Amino acid sequence: MQKRKLGKSNLEVSALGLGCMGMSFGYGPAADKKEMISLIRTAVERGVTFFDTAEVYGPFTNEELVGEALTPFRDQVVIATKFGFAPDPKGGPGWSALNSRPEHIKEVAEASLKRLRTDVIDLFYQHRVDPNVPIEDVAGAVRDLIQQGKVKHFGLSEPGAQTIRRAHAVQPVTAIQSEYSLWWRRPEEEVLPTLEELGIGFVPFSPLGKGFLTGKITENTKFDSTDFRNVVPRFTPEARKANQSLVDLLSKVAERKMATPAQIALAWLLAQKPWIVPIPGTTKLLRLEENLAAASVELTLDDLRDIDSASSKIRVEGARYPDRLEQLTGR
Repeated sequence: MQKRKLGKSNLEVSALGLGCMGMSFGYGPAADKKEMISLIRTAVERGVTFFDTAEVYGPFTNEELVGEALTPFRDQVVIATKFGFAPDPKGGPGWSALNSRPEHIKEVAEASLKRLRTDVIDLFYQHRVDPNVPIEDVAGAVRDLIQQGKVKHFGLSEPGAQTIRRAHAVQPVTAIQSEYSLWWRRPEEEVLPTLEELGIGFVPFSPLGKGFLTGKITENTKFDSTDFRNVVPRFTPEARKANQSLVDLLSKVAERKMATPAQIALAWLLAQKPWIVPIPGTTKLLRLEENLAAASVELTLDDLRDIDSASSKIRVEGARYPDRLEQLTGR
């Protein structure tokens, strides 16, 4: 597996990371813990060195899973986790309240270190920008944790360009994590140019469009009652039917390249910038291997032009989040 550096930082990771959220949360019932530990360890054996979790996934159970799985390989891997929500202590979905007050950030860091079974968090993201706490205070709190040796790098998830600049002025930001794929390209407008200018890495989550770009989801697919996609406008049966043309485009290129639509979607992201590191998630070994093989799919300039030209004619139907979640992004 090739390596990439996240921006101008010295943080080097595998060209593809592994998003671990779906193992515990978001896409139906939590998967079997033993199987997921085995899957994470297989990813390490296949060259993955970058693993993504958050306290709110579960809440808490995903960090515990990742911590247990990676303990034998701790010095070989980079673990990213996140603060910024107030997870529901009753175990409900933890998207109810934001909390990025400096004292809370420090409490979260201590709790995450325990769950991850480590003495340092490699990359600590603010999960969503908290409008009630100046970003300078957030950056200052993480700077303190870095000075204490509890955190190595600072990141932000789904921020706006101005917030990135303000945070970076207080504590250099190593990576921004936001949704980015062929069916959600808004980061290209302001975020990516800002990152290029400041020398910050970019970590796209949902690089396969929450599974849609794999070609395995049709208008007739039924999701589990606990699956987050049930409330996503882009996943109504009508939107799925309308958005099939994007998958058809990927399938055409995939056929030519002897690859799969998912591999083309990931290869396209990798081809955008050398400091982009997508983190596809999966609970299946077969999909893990398929995703990792995307790192060796070569898209030529002509391929990229063809994809851009054809995709620019496709209008993606449906919002990527329900309103209340979209309002938490881009601030």
